Amino acid sequence: MPAGESSRPLLGDSDEVAHRASEERREENGEDEPLLSHGHGTPRYDGVEDHTPLSPATTSLRSIQSSDSSYCSSSATKGRSWATITAITGLSMTVLLIISVLFFAPAAVEEYSKQSMVVDPYGLSIDSFTSTGVRARVQADFHLDAMKCRNSAIRTFGRLGTYIAHTIETEETEVKVYLPEYDNLLLGTATIPKVHASIRNGEVTHLDFLTDVKPAGTADLQRIVNDWLSGRMTQLTVRGMADVSLKSGLFHLGSKTIISPTIVLEGHNIPNIPSYNITHINIEETNLMQGLLRKAIIKRGMRADATIVIDNHYPISLSIPPLQFDILVQNCDVVDPYIMLAEASTDLVNVQPESDIEVKAGGIIRELPGSLTKPCPSTTLSPLDVLVGEYMHGKDATIYVKGSKNPSPETPTWISDLIAAITVPVPFPGRSFDGLVKNFTFADVHFGLPDPFADPRSPESNPQISGTIVVMAKLPEEVNFGINVSNVRPTAEIFYKDKKLGVMDLKEWQKARSERIEATDDEVALLKIQSKIKDAPINITDQGVFQDVAQKILFGEGVTLEVRALVDVEAETVLGSLVVRELPGEGSVPVKAPANGGLKGALGGINPQVFDLKILDTGKTSLTLEGKVNFTNPTNYTATIPEFNIHILSNDSVIGLATVSNAEVTLGNNTNLVVRVLWDPATLGDANSSANARNLISQYISGWNTTLTFQTFHGTIPALPALGESLSKFPIEMEIPRLSSPHNGSGDDDDDEDTPDHLRFIQGATFHILSSSASFTIFSPLKDTPIFIETINATAFYNHTEPVGTIVYDLPLEIPPGLSETTKLPVEWDPESIGYDRIREALGGGLKLSAKAEVGVRLGKWKEKLWFEGEGIGAKVRL
Repeated sequence: MPAGESSRPLLGDSDEVAHRASEERREENGEDEPLLSHGHGTPRYDGVEDHTPLSPATTSLRSIQSSDSSYCSSSATKGRSWATITAITGLSMTVLLIISVLFFAPAAVEEYSKQSMVVDPYGLSIDSFTSTGVRARVQADFHLDAMKCRNSAIRTFGRLGTYIAHTIETEETEVKVYLPEYDNLLLGTATIPKVHASIRNGEVTHLDFLTDVKPAGTADLQRIVNDWLSGRMTQLTVRGMADVSLKSGLFHLGSKTIISPTIVLEGHNIPNIPSYNITHINIEETNLMQGLLRKAIIKRGMRADATIVIDNHYPISLSIPPLQFDILVQNCDVVDPYIMLAEASTDLVNVQPESDIEVKAGGIIRELPGSLTKPCPSTTLSPLDVLVGEYMHGKDATIYVKGSKNPSPETPTWISDLIAAITVPVPFPGRSFDGLVKNFTFADVHFGLPDPFADPRSPESNPQISGTIVVMAKLPEEVNFGINVSNVRPTAEIFYKDKKLGVMDLKEWQKARSERIEATDDEVALLKIQSKIKDAPINITDQGVFQDVAQKILFGEGVTLEVRALVDVEAETVLGSLVVRELPGEGSVPVKAPANGGLKGALGGINPQVFDLKILDTGKTSLTLEGKVNFTNPTNYTATIPEFNIHILSNDSVIGLATVSNAEVTLGNNTNLVVRVLWDPATLGDANSSANARNLISQYISGWNTTLTFQTFHGTIPALPALGESLSKFPIEMEIPRLSSPHNGSGDDDDDEDTPDHLRFIQGATFHILSSSASFTIFSPLKDTPIFIETINATAFYNHTEPVGTIVYDLPLEIPPGLSETTKLPVEWDPESIGYDRIREALGGGLKLSAKAEVGVRLGKWKEKLWFEGEGIGAKVRL
């Protein structure tokens, strides 16, 4: 034999003659389809068709023919399962043995036989499973096709030699199949019975025999299968070897060791896991027997029944015995061992050639292991959460199938050992449950505005929503077990007029209850889930949208919000707690108008009273003051105030800024709240602010009824600038409270003619006739800082119009805190006036006067020109 011929393909291309022979055989047996035609995909359980490319093993039994001879054409060898490879290799060896007589013929006859041989297999079935392997039935047509050889000399000598020999017969032979790439690992052996065949040109021999195939050891097969499953197998080389005893007629031709040509499977020719479709699932509760202290008890568990349809493009028929499997789930880390989830079993499966395989399977879940439900490190999700989440959101969830360690007695030991040693990842087609939540609504809704006094980092600094969440969820048809929802945790995006307002993200589980509504002719079974939530914070994402909503509510109008939610559901089952995350749902939330005019009406009842006023700092145009306030809290909020700022206005001009920091606000009356005020109209306000501020102080010290306006702005609540902007549309106007004096530390609001003198800025005056002077008793509301009056130009009047006298004084006059009496100031009398006459008449007594004055005042660095117009000033008259 020439060098290299042992590596040539066993079978040459037989496109023409094989076709004719196949047609003859198919006419006899009713075969009109290709032996390994591509089967169409079965509709998937999830509604998607599988269009799988032609399996590499599809044509493995039809064409194991190749020739790299310069005289003959070649065809690709196809992939097949180990049983197919072993049986067909054995068949090829048998065919080679039939004509191995040519080894004793001239080289031309030998070459002719190799090039013209055609094997057309048309049937492979597993007759039975044995204790060591399988008994396979092989059916094929064999003939020699002289036209495959293009060299006329070889063709002539070959036809002559085979014509003379006519037939060939082999004794029972054992064929061994090796894998060179696995260090010549023995894949299996096949025992081929006696075979008798014609070797004359064109004469077809129908072969039909049983062969015992024994696979290699479990450890060896496990190594090969794991490489295949993991994708590491990119090429597989197969080679057979046999010792053959031959005879032709009465002539014994002796024994010969024959090595088959190499079969190489690579790329797409290596078979893939067949496609499958889960056409039916039913999950229900079941009673399970459990041994406890030598007693059998009944425990509730879950049973799942499924029907699986597997694509089969192979001309193989067999009966697969019942098998037992363990269903495993991926642990937190790929290096961690798989987690046992369920025990599964299959019924007897009958496989027909080139027909879909229907498998009935059942599984039992006895309990949910702790490792399955425990959150993984660095995450809040458990392995069960990951598995259920992928399935519920339409993704393929991978489970792992492994042969059970407790197999059925009907299963041959070698099969049990093999499948127990191999773990197969099985993608489990997910279901899209986007429409599972039929409706998501709120009932008895209350929409609360942010607590203006809350810490910006706290949930209370956001708007809150309260009410009852109502979820109507569809129950999948396969779910036929009791579900009791105990907790929900919704995360909802909230929209107003199709614009996103914010997100309601509840960090904690909310108590819930559920009620099953049975299916009707028009509706599937529903699960009604209800949960009450209170003051769930809404994280504002669009301040402009929130401002629109806040204005509606503050104006006493209702709004309708749209909710798009993802709901986490925790349910109790017979197996324990089960969490399903992020079920999508949508609904609308009508928000009623607030009672009592809303927040706008409430803020009118603050009623502040100011006392203990002191100067903290002064500037050329500014004063920083601090005082204490007693007030009434008209809202329903009680909270800590980290920071709250509000503008002070007079005649629509900003003149100051009041700030409250780190204070506690309780319901009802609040006392001794510290307030800091920056009085700086020149910096904070507009062109009119300074004049408005000067007039305000002048009016106040004159005893007039004066009012201030308090208005929020974007910096009122630093964490919620939009709320400050919204509330700025509702300024609050209130009368300036009377400042307290040493006689009344709590303040007083009386401002009529009978108001005691000790509540006025100028408490009284004493006129001295002989010295033409006057002294004044003045109340300074400041606690620690003196006031300096640097200039005075004042005129006193009797009966509002009759001048009494004038004081013009330009020396600094210190007014200490509290009540004090000034030094005597010179008075220039108007002796011709009626007022002066009334002064003399009141000598030793007193009378009521009015006064007008322009006064220069200084507080530290701050200076201001004020005016004073007072009435009803009590004046004493002395010599």
